[in-house]
Formats: sequence, C-alpha cells, structure tokens
Amino acid sequence: MQVMKSVTDATPPLQQPPSSSLSLALNVMRPYEMVHHLVSCNAVVVFSVTDCCMSTVAKRLLFSLGVGPTVVELDEQTNGAGIRSVLHQLSGTHQPVPAVFIGGKLVGGVETLMASHINGTLVPLLKEAGALWL
Repeated sequence: MQVMKSVTDATPPLQQPPSSSLSLALNVMRPYEMVHHLVSCNAVVVFSVTDCCMSTVAKRLLFSLGVGPTVVELDEQTNGAGIRSVLHQLSGTHQPVPAVFIGGKLVGGVETLMASHINGTLVPLLKEAGALWL
C-alpha cells in the first residue's frame, strides 16, 4: 500500500523515503491534475479520510482480497479540500469519500465496491486492472 503524505510533514529532505519526491510533485499539482495522475498511474486508488468508517471498510475489503491500493488520506493532504471538490464533481454525490478508482475508472464509494464484491464483478475488474494476479 502506498499512502500519500502531505508536504507539511517535518521530515528533513535527506531523510525522506524515495516516494517523497512523488508526494512533493503531486502536492504542487492542481487537485484535478493530481487525481488524474494518480488514477492513471495506479491500478487501484482509494481517496479516504483517516477517521471515516466507510473508508476503513473499503480499504479493508481491498486488503483482504490481496490488493495493495494507493491510498490518499485527504485529511493529511495540504490540498485535501480541493481534491474532495474534484471527487464531488466526478462522483456527483454529496459525500464523495471514500472514492475508489480501479483501472483508471471511478467505481464509486463503499456501497458500489461492496455490491461489486457480492455480485462477483469486483475480482475480475481487479484482475483486468492488474491489481490481482490470481
């Protein structure tokens, strides 16, 4: 799992993990560009909020299937409000979090994710996106 960190983290530049340069680059992008870049470069992306129970359910379902999604915790991002606004526009819902993208396409929130799992369409979708190899 890759978790995006905010640039406001107080880690000195020489001690930052290798993915920090990606995080820094993403934080200078406009919110729409960031969302587009993340969903086009990763098989599964979950836009989440750390204390949201629905976000936790979505992430746990994916983990239980063996998927390692890229997780963006909006409450830890400096531009989290802007990203949330983009997700609101894309989803057309009042509560756009969690927002799950698989294979570059917006699947929806936890309800859609769970329904896809129950009706048997989630695993094939994850395989097609390259998130599962089984």
